[in-house]
Parts: sequence; structure tokens; C-alpha cells
Amino acid sequence: MNKLVVATGNPGKLKEMQAHLSDRAWALELKPDALEIEETGQTFQENACLKASEVAKALNQWAIADDSGLAVDALEGAPGIYSARYGQTDTERIQRLLKELGEHANRQAQFVCAIAIARPDGEIAALVEGICRGEILHSPRGDRGFGYDPIFYVPQYQLTFAEMPPELKRQISHRALAFQKLLNQLPTELN
Repeated sequence: MNKLVVATGNPGKLKEMQAHLSDRAWALELKPDALEIEETGQTFQENACLKASEVAKALNQWAIADDSGLAVDALEGAPGIYSARYGQTDTERIQRLLKELGEHANRQAQFVCAIAIARPDGEIAALVEGICRGEILHSPRGDRGFGYDPIFYVPQYQLTFAEMPPELKRQISHRALAFQKLLNQLPTELN
């Protein structure tokens, strides 16, 4: 069984990755809390690569990392890589985004997720990106999910991420799309 270190201290993210990789004979584990990686990249892909590579080298083990966020067209891609730091709480982040967007007619947006896998020497073995297009509502709807989910509306399903049954979100989300691509691009050592 292959061991894969998840470059996060968040048990929720580990659980989510395990769900996407459940058909693989991998043992996923969290990185040690003491190992902090500063996200200095300018894109989701750069940050995913940075986290995976640094954790892999520090532990001399295979590592996987993701970086994701919301990019709003009318805000020139903001909050982007700063999605998690756009406020102290989910409510503050949503309020700030809605205030900055105001009554702008263009409400188009996308959730982006980049996933990188690094070999024990830090070399990137796989890098993928998943994108889910949608639009930003004027006010939150739904009580599932987290982050910007209550204002991210997917017209095809006429639901926000926060209104969707978890099974549907696991199929169409940016993270789900990235994992689907990843499973087709795995290094032979991990298959």
C-alpha cells in the first residue's frame, strides 16, 4: 500500500481526499503540524506544487496538495488565491465579496482547484486543475457546504453549492473535476 502525505493540517480536507481516492490502495495521512509551508505562489497551481514539493522533500515521502478558491470575472479574478484570507470567517468573506461586486451585471465566476503530487525528492509527478463555472448570487442560499458555497450558483442545476446534495457536489465541483483528471495522470509508481 502506497503512503501519501496530504500537505495540510486540516482533517476535513484529508477526509475529502480519501473520498475521492477511495478506490486506490493508498494510506493518506496529514502532514505534521510543525511543518508549515508558506504559500508564496501567484497561482493555484504554483501553490499546490509548492506545498506538495516542500512536504515531500521534508518527509522524504510522496505528497499530495491542493490549492483552491473562487475567481470572480468582474473582480478580475479576485479573491483568487486569497479566497481563504478574504475575511476572518465565511460570513465576512461572503459579505466582502458581495460588497465589492455590488450590483455589477456580470456575476460570472468559477471555483478552481489545482492538485499536485510530488515524489519524495520534491519533483512534481502530476499536476491537474479542475474548474466549475457558475455565478454569484446577490444573497446566500442554502445551509450545506462551507466558504463561498451559499453564493456560488450553478445554473445547470439551479442550485448553489450550499443547496446541493453532497453526492451531486462531489460529482461536479472543481475539486471533483480535478480528482477525475488526476486519476488519469497518476505516475506509474502510484498506480
